[in-house]
Amino acid sequence: MRKLLTLTIGALASVSLAIAVPDHPSWSQSGRTIRIVISVPPGGSIDLLARILADQISSTQGQSVIVESRPGAGGIIAAEAVARAAPDGSTLLLNNNGMIISSILRKVNYDPQVSFEPICYLVTTPQIIAVNSTSPYRTLDELVDAARSKPAELSIASVGPNTTQHIGIERFKRLAQANLTYVPYPGGAPTVNALLGAHVTSAVLNWSEIGEQLTAGKAHALATMASQRIEPLPDLPTVSESGYRDFETDVWFGLVAPARTPKETVSQLIDWFSAALLAPQVRTKLTAQALYPNPKCGPDFGAHIRRQSDLYTRLIRELSIKTE
Repeated sequence: MRKLLTLTIGALASVSLAIAVPDHPSWSQSGRTIRIVISVPPGGSIDLLARILADQISSTQGQSVIVESRPGAGGIIAAEAVARAAPDGSTLLLNNNGMIISSILRKVNYDPQVSFEPICYLVTTPQIIAVNSTSPYRTLDELVDAARSKPAELSIASVGPNTTQHIGIERFKRLAQANLTYVPYPGGAPTVNALLGAHVTSAVLNWSEIGEQLTAGKAHALATMASQRIEPLPDLPTVSESGYRDFETDVWFGLVAPARTPKETVSQLIDWFSAALLAPQVRTKLTAQALYPNPKCGPDFGAHIRRQSDLYTRLIRELSIKTE
């Protein structure tokens, strides 16, 4: 009898272990909503990116995903909020080059390399150097030659200052030895208006901001700052192809979670977002906005963030970029 009792207790213990709740439940078990925090107001291309991915994951995984806008301070507000969030995978940051730039130029309460767990590098979006349709400059060389012959008389605008576009402009000016006056604007729309109104000679803009005007013939593209030609304008050369070799300024966007998020949760998020990004219908929607999927996840994305931190630290020092 004693032997039988011992065996019975052992069997019950085995059953108990088999049905024990895991330390890090999957999202399907937890039922919590995922928030994707963005650092810009609703309505732009990045808000669209976040909502397309949220809808795809909601429909394919049955997981509730919402988008929360926390704009201001060059992305610092959003980044600090996510860095402080509980490391349980329920709060994610849609980050970009700007998060790194802000951390170099300003005092912030996060470190891009240690305050977050990398999920996935998602997309790149090209920057285009454009002029008004009535401009006499039809190529990038013509703009550069004029800037050299008429120092400080010609201008180039972008959203800024202290943005990816601003640093790209200063980098190009030094490489081309072009004396273009940089003119910052508070957003893409005011920059487009300044270009169309001929208040500035040229501008650097996202395709999503200037594409409609280019198609309508109200503006003319000189080159893309991207690393390769873009689908909407296959005949448009890159800056590098225009004679300024090894130049590129790609604006990228990726997802990170707070540091110390469990590995199992990070792995599941990687699976979900990489699958969503590669879905044909998602790719079609994104490329229509010149947002090009290029998933690099986990350690690969972490290595990219480290390289970008090193790059912008060097560029900001070399170009004497100061906080404005």
